[in-house]
Formats: sequence, structure tokens, C-alpha cells
Amino acid sequence: MNFPLNIKAVVIDLDGTLLHTAPDLADAAQRMAAELDLPPIDEATVKTYIGNGVSRLVKRVLTRDMQAEPDAALFAKALPVFEKHYLEGVSRQSHPFHGVPEGLVALKAAGFRLGCITNKAEKFTLPLLDDTGLAGFFELILSGDLLPKKKPDPMPLLHACEKFGIGPAEMLLIGDSLNDVQAARAAGCHVFVVPYGYNRGRPVEELDADAVVESLIEAVKLVKKA
Repeated sequence: MNFPLNIKAVVIDLDGTLLHTAPDLADAAQRMAAELDLPPIDEATVKTYIGNGVSRLVKRVLTRDMQAEPDAALFAKALPVFEKHYLEGVSRQSHPFHGVPEGLVALKAAGFRLGCITNKAEKFTLPLLDDTGLAGFFELILSGDLLPKKKPDPMPLLHACEKFGIGPAEMLLIGDSLNDVQAARAAGCHVFVVPYGYNRGRPVEELDADAVVESLIEAVKLVKKA
């Protein structure tokens, strides 16, 4: 891989890349567990469950397993309970990771088109980005419930390329997990990963990314405007 990469747009994952959202997700999970008389759960465990959207997160909290399907009636009861608690405190403790605001300013100044692509539903994504002051950086905010498929499917990335009027090779995804890398590889985009996020407790060095960057500021040094 030759750096700096010649690209025109940068799209960035939300949970674990832009924002540290685990405390508020864990709080909602803990409140849901208490309300449904389930065993308590800690933030560290919830952190490993993040990345495939709220429905899968709730299923993991119910089963304490990454892939298992809970009882359908229990899930139907649990999901609205979780969503109620999460909406009430969606940005209570969530905040940008170190280097994120500065990195976004630098990317914008360099002339890159910016998007946020997340598996999180829009009703949570928009208030989160607004409340943390990041919404204004992005000309495209693509939540997980706006298209038929979400990451790791390439559809959201290809949709972004279409919106920006560019080819996949002209776009970079910055994320924190296997989901992001698989989506980028399937779409034909470049991909960087940050080591501080929510990769289900696995080291990101194991992922097939173009680079591991300590922060968004570091990412800026590895790209130039095509």
C-alpha cells in the first residue's frame, strides 16, 4: 500500500470510532435487564456486544451470546424497553474519542467530502451527532435502518459512493471493527481501523485493514485529496 492514499471522500463509523457510546448503551442494557428481572450485566460485556445495531445488541444481552436467538416473546418485550431507556439517555455520557473533532476539522479543511455510516438506527444517530457537536461535519449521515442492508454488507458504502459521485477506490472508510473491514473490502473501498473501539474484544491488528491509526488525526497524514 502506497501512502498517502489518493481519495476524494472519507466515511466514518459512529460507535467506537467517532463516539464513545458504550456507557450509555450499557446503562440502557442494565436498566432493561433490571426491568425484565434478568441477571445484571456490566459495561465491559455490553461493549463486546456493540456493532451490529440495537436489535442484535438486545438479543446478545438477553442470551449473553453473540449469535443465539432469544425467545421471540421475550425479545418483543425487551426491545421497546431498551429503546425507551436508550432514547432517554442517548448522549448522557457519550462523547467524541481523542482526536476526533480535530481530525474532522483537518479532513474538512483538506477538501475531503465526509460521511458517517453506522448500523445504529436514525432515531439514535441524529440526536447523538447533534448533541456531541459532530453533525455539521457530515454531508451524508447514513443510519442502519435507511437501506435494506447494513455493514458488513457493502450496500451502505456503495450508496455513499453514488451520493458522492465517485468510485469505491476513491473512498476511505474509517472504522473500529470486523464489520467495517468486511464492508469496505466487499465494496472495493480503502479502510483504516482505530484500536480504541469496539471490535468485540479482539485486537484490530488481526483485521485486513490498510492501516491501523491511533486517531483520526493520524489518518489525515495518510491521505491526500485526489
